[in-house]
Amino acid sequence: MYDVVVIGGGVCGAMILRELSSYRLKICMAEKENDIAAGASKANSAIIHAGFDAESGTLKAKLNVWGSELMERTAKELGVKYKRNGSLVIGFSEEDRAVLTALYARGVKNGVKELRITEKEELRSLEPNISDNAVCALYAPTGAIICPYELTIAAVGNAMDNGAELMTNFEVTSIKKCDDGWEVCSGNRELKTRAVINAAGINADKISALAGDDSIKLHPRRGEYILLDKTEGDTVSHTIFDTPSKLGKGILITPTVDGNLLLGPTSEDIFDKNNTSTTAGGLSLIKEQASKRLKAVALNQTITSFCGLRAVGNTGDFIINSPENGFVNVAGIESPGLSASPAIAKYVVRMLKNNGFKLIKRDDFNPVRKPAHWFSDASDDEKNEIIKKNGAYGRIICRCEGVSEGEIREAIRTNPPARDLDGIKRRTRAQMGRCQGGFCTPYLAEILSEELHIDITEITKSGEGSKIIFGKTKGECQL
Repeated sequence: MYDVVVIGGGVCGAMILRELSSYRLKICMAEKENDIAAGASKANSAIIHAGFDAESGTLKAKLNVWGSELMERTAKELGVKYKRNGSLVIGFSEEDRAVLTALYARGVKNGVKELRITEKEELRSLEPNISDNAVCALYAPTGAIICPYELTIAAVGNAMDNGAELMTNFEVTSIKKCDDGWEVCSGNRELKTRAVINAAGINADKISALAGDDSIKLHPRRGEYILLDKTEGDTVSHTIFDTPSKLGKGILITPTVDGNLLLGPTSEDIFDKNNTSTTAGGLSLIKEQASKRLKAVALNQTITSFCGLRAVGNTGDFIINSPENGFVNVAGIESPGLSASPAIAKYVVRMLKNNGFKLIKRDDFNPVRKPAHWFSDASDDEKNEIIKKNGAYGRIICRCEGVSEGEIREAIRTNPPARDLDGIKRRTRAQMGRCQGGFCTPYLAEILSEELHIDITEITKSGEGSKIIFGKTKGECQL
C-alpha cells in the first residue's frame, strides 16, 4: 500500500514526487511512457519567467513568482544547469510602450523584483543585435533559462535516491475509490494508495474523469520551435520576447543553457493530443518573426526543429484542486508551468496537509544530486585521472557533443535509468549535436543492448512501437 501515487512524469509530477520524498512516506510515480520527461517537459521554451505576464491574483501569478525564487536553489541542489540571463520584452512603437508599461505595473503588483523599462540606448548596450526599429523594452533581470528535461530527470532521480519508486509503461486505465484509499490500474497491474496526485499533463482531464470528476476540460496548443547550432548561441544573451498582442506573445529568441539558440514557439490550438508534427507554415513564421526582431540571425545553422503541446485548461488559470479527499488535480499547467513547478510541489503538499493527510519530515532526506554533466565540467587534469581509473570515459561515442562511453553507461545505471535512445539523449546530450545521432546511434544501441542484457533488435528510440532495427541481413542487424 502506497501513501501517495503521482500520475505523470513531467516536471510538475517530478517536483511533487521529490517534495513528497522528504517526508516519511511510501510513494510511487506512474508514467505511461517508457521514460519520464517524454511529453511537454521535453519540448518547451526552457524559460524561467520572472512573473510579470500572468494576471494578478491568479495561481499562475502567485506560483510563477514563488517558483522563480525557488528555482535557483533547486537547480543547484539537483546539479542542473541554470542561468539567470534576464529577459527583455521588446517594444517597436509607442503603442507597444503602453503595453509594456501595463506589464511593468502588473509585474510590480505580482511581486517581481528589479523590473524596469529600458530606453533605446540602454537596450542597444544590453543586446547589440536587436533590430534598429526597437524603441524600448521591459527588462526583467530575474528571468532565467534552464534545461527542462534535465530538471525533470534530476528531480525524479533525487526522489528515487530517497526511496521513491517509478513505474514506467503504466498507462492508467481505471481509478477506483476503496475503503482505505484508491486503486490505480493499468490493465491487470494495480497500485493501491491512500492518495493520488493527478499530474498527467495533456491527459489530466482523462485521469480526473476516471476518478469521477469530469469538470476539467483540456485541449492541446501546438508550439513549434527551431534550434540553431552552438555557433549561434551568443546571437543574444538575454531571452527576447515580443510585446504581447491580441494574437499572442509571438515567438521568443533565447540562448539555451547548453549553448544553442532557440526560436519559437508558434501557438496553434488543435484537437489531437498526439500531434507533435512540425509544419512548413509554422517554421516559416518563426523564421520571419526572428528576422524582424534581430539585425542578423543565421537560420542556415538550424540543426533541428520540434513541436511541443501545452495543456490549455478551461479556466484560464492553473487547475489545482481536490474534488475528493485524497485526490488532487494538477491540470492545465501551461506556461509558466516550468517556472512555477517547485512552488506547485509545495502548494500541493500543503493541500494534502490541510486535508488532514499526516506528513512527518524525514531526518535523513538528502536534497543533493550529483550533476549528470559532472565529467564534461571537469578540468582536463581531472578527466585524465578519471580515465586512468575507467577507460570508458576516454572513448568518445558522440563526437558532436563530446559524450563518452562512460557517461552513457552511467546514464543507464543511474536513477531514473535510461532505457531507450531518447532517454540517453536527454541525460547525456548524445544525438543532440549537428549530426542528430547520425554517427553515434549504432554505438548507443550496442551499449544499451549490453547494459540491459537484451538483443539489439529490441532497442527502441522511445519505447513501444519505435524499434530502430527491423531485421537482419547476412547475420548482421539492419538499421
